Amino acid sequence: MVASVKRNDGWQRRKARVRKKVRGSAERLRLNVYRSNRHIYAQLVEDTDGGRTVVAASTLSKAIRDDVLKLGKTDAARKVGEHIGVLAREKGIAKVTFDRSGYLYHGRVKALADGARAAGLNF
Repeated sequence: MVASVKRNDGWQRRKARVRKKVRGSAERLRLNVYRSNRHIYAQLVEDTDGGRTVVAASTLSKAIRDDVLKLGKTDAARKVGEHIGVLAREKGIAKVTFDRSGYLYHGRVKALADGARAAGLNF
């Protein structure tokens, strides 16, 4: 009998492997990334306080939604990274740890990270 493999099993394993090592603290929040086919989401999470989300941004955020509609997916991800960097700097957050959530560090995930770095986040 052949065991069936679910579509997201590999991604779930990679995500768990990354999350074993990456933790956010009060001094250094975790920058979490979720990537869907059409959108990309990023949030700063404080793991010591029960996983509380401090700042969130996505391609659906009202502040950047109109700008992102005209861009491709990679450029939109860079814009989301810049936006979350600006929101974090407004809250006084400068240092984060990057949680790529099991995604390979290239393409949209790398563009988001580069945008956040350009906006002033250190990781």
